[in-house]
Amino acid sequence: MSSWHWQSDAAPFGASQEIMTDLAVGDDRTDEGADLDLVNLVHQRLIAEIDPLKLHSLGHQQAYDAVINAAKRTLAEVSPQTFGESRDLVLDAVADEVLGLGPIEKLVRDNAVSEIMVNGPELVYFEQAGVIYKTRIRFRDDEHIMRIIQRIVAPLGRRVDEASPYVDARLPDGSRVNIIIPPISFRGPLITIRKFLGDKYTIQDLVAVNTLTEPVAQFLADAIKAKLNVLISGGTGTGKTTLLNALSAFIGDRERIVTIEDPAEVRLQQEHVLGLEVRPANIEGKNEVTQRDLVRNALRMRPDRIIVGEVRGSEAFDMMQAMNTGHEGSLTTVHANSPRDALARLENMVLMAGYELPVTAIREQIASAIHLIIQISRLADGSRRVVSVGEITGQEGTTITMQDLFVFERRGVDADGHILGELVPTGIRPHYQHLFAAAGIDLPVEMFLRQM
Repeated sequence: MSSWHWQSDAAPFGASQEIMTDLAVGDDRTDEGADLDLVNLVHQRLIAEIDPLKLHSLGHQQAYDAVINAAKRTLAEVSPQTFGESRDLVLDAVADEVLGLGPIEKLVRDNAVSEIMVNGPELVYFEQAGVIYKTRIRFRDDEHIMRIIQRIVAPLGRRVDEASPYVDARLPDGSRVNIIIPPISFRGPLITIRKFLGDKYTIQDLVAVNTLTEPVAQFLADAIKAKLNVLISGGTGTGKTTLLNALSAFIGDRERIVTIEDPAEVRLQQEHVLGLEVRPANIEGKNEVTQRDLVRNALRMRPDRIIVGEVRGSEAFDMMQAMNTGHEGSLTTVHANSPRDALARLENMVLMAGYELPVTAIREQIASAIHLIIQISRLADGSRRVVSVGEITGQEGTTITMQDLFVFERRGVDADGHILGELVPTGIRPHYQHLFAAAGIDLPVEMFLRQM
């Protein structure tokens, strides 16, 4: 029963907001779910009874019906006193054990859930709309978690054991999974799944949820059309890739785009897109393909634009070189909490390339390569907001000079705890206005006037 088919759209498991609500801890919740020992007993009986190859040759609905029918018969034998809602809970849990990821399968199916975190048998959390909730979900023990881990990694051709105690991989639906086990994790096996929800958010979608304003959205769209090099900076889970995807819609259909990722998350709408993905080393530690390898190779593929999902290491040097040598309009993201922090991280990553360059030369390269830095943050209420849009204007001595065009102004908190505020212009006109003009784009003066 080790094979697993990722089925996020299975008919009997329709994702809904109700699933999340039922699983979250609440003061008025008393139901603790199915009896785990009984679920395990029925599951073990089914392992001996059902042919896994035959089961997985069926369609998902047929497989689900087969498991439920077999579980009903087994449950009637081992626990005839279990009926009604208790019986339904056991049957659903058994189906999740056989066909899905056990106790966390309901979270996997819920499209409202963006992240799943298993910190221990009784410590399971999920994230929705930027807020983390503790659930009532339970595993029997660490061994139960390990069985689900093996269910995850086996179809990916990966392994997790004492010799290789952690895995970072992409699931068949595009979601990312990170697994770490003892001895590296002293508290037991840990699972973190960042779900790929498949939603193609447009810039107007982001305006609608107040991630940015209409004028800023228009300015950024024009910046992409004018082929400015854009760096999106933000912390974990702030929506950097979502924003990058939305902005990429403004790249021309006639342009040849190469994307480089670890793992693949960018979903471009253009036809002429070449996607490259990092390959980890095999179990012998060989055949690794790094982001730097891919950036170097991308330069030989005649790209009009290069998109690096997230710069993390020495590939930053090659990315800066590409931006400085005719590959305008490139986009990338970086994990940083402020624009200055983003520049410092880029500098450190360029140093990782192994070239003995003076700091001044590195900063000159960054200053001439990057035009715009967009800072996106997750606020205390869980909302994701663009908090600044700034330009790199040059260099004074050893310092890279910058100016903000738009900044987020916080105006308070409403009765529901939502942060009030919006991006407002600083009153500064763009330093790179000549690049917009060269692309035939006329930026309206009113866009940058600060309202008094």
